[in-house]
Amino acid sequence: MKKIFTLSMLFMATAIFAQEEETKKISISGSIDAYYQTNLSASDNLGQSFGTSFADREGFALGMANIVTSYEGEKTGMVADLVFGPRGVDAAGAGSDLYVNQLYAYWNVSEGTTLTMGRFNTFLGYEVISPVANFNYSTSYLFSSGPFSHLGLKADFSLSDDFSLMLAIMNETDVYDNMSGDYSFGAQLGYAGQYLNLYYAAVGLGFEIDYTGGFDLSDSFFLGINAAYADNDGEGFTGAALYPQVAVSDSFSLGLRGEYFDWLSDSDSAIDDQDVLALTLTGSYTLENLIIKPELRLDSNSQEVYLDGDAAATKSLAAFTLAAIYSF
Repeated sequence: MKKIFTLSMLFMATAIFAQEEETKKISISGSIDAYYQTNLSASDNLGQSFGTSFADREGFALGMANIVTSYEGEKTGMVADLVFGPRGVDAAGAGSDLYVNQLYAYWNVSEGTTLTMGRFNTFLGYEVISPVANFNYSTSYLFSSGPFSHLGLKADFSLSDDFSLMLAIMNETDVYDNMSGDYSFGAQLGYAGQYLNLYYAAVGLGFEIDYTGGFDLSDSFFLGINAAYADNDGEGFTGAALYPQVAVSDSFSLGLRGEYFDWLSDSDSAIDDQDVLALTLTGSYTLENLIIKPELRLDSNSQEVYLDGDAAATKSLAAFTLAAIYSF
């Protein structure tokens, strides 16, 4: 009986240890965000926004709840990234409160090669969907005009300590079901934190070339850069943005996004003949896992696309936003 009891205890201990080892490979993370926004150059009851993605509601508003579950094996793994709330709905372009932001499996074929299949966030641009990874709370025109996510197969190659290469074949931009039978193609060449991105699709966005990078100019000063050009039979955009950011203290940083964006069109319409200069000043205060972001934004358009305090057409719009972001 004693031997049976000892063997049983040994089996249970082994099972618990194996379960603990298995649990260590599973990771759960995420974030939530909410904000308050008021127009400084117009009344809040006119329903105006800057024309970029997210953070476009007046008064108190919700961003999203983001739950990311990942599993990492010895050679393979997976990521399931689910979003609930308006920010995810805006990214999906659909009416559902639940959005599959990312859902993919990967295989580390070798030390320098990884294959990924499923839905993954775009490799184009400086900003991303999650507010945790962006310094500014509102998003740029460059981010809002490019793709959000892709569904397809990509291969990442680590060529050296500094060089990397990514090649991808995907559905049309932000499309779950490939009903048209058309595919898009992507490539990324990276060197020491600087990335040259290429994207091509016969339909939708067309061709886009994008540069994303940044430089640590000192221990406390960082400069991010994004520039892009897109064209699809005469319709597209071009633009550039600078992201200077300075760490004032261990818990507070200050950053500016200065962006110039130009819509390109063969149309003679005044609506299509627009360019905009957008300046966004953002503070970022971190307290444990909570990030508080006060933000001032001023957009100046070449056309009278906004309304002022008297509801008269004007070329500029200014707003103040206070965002709260909690990550875990």
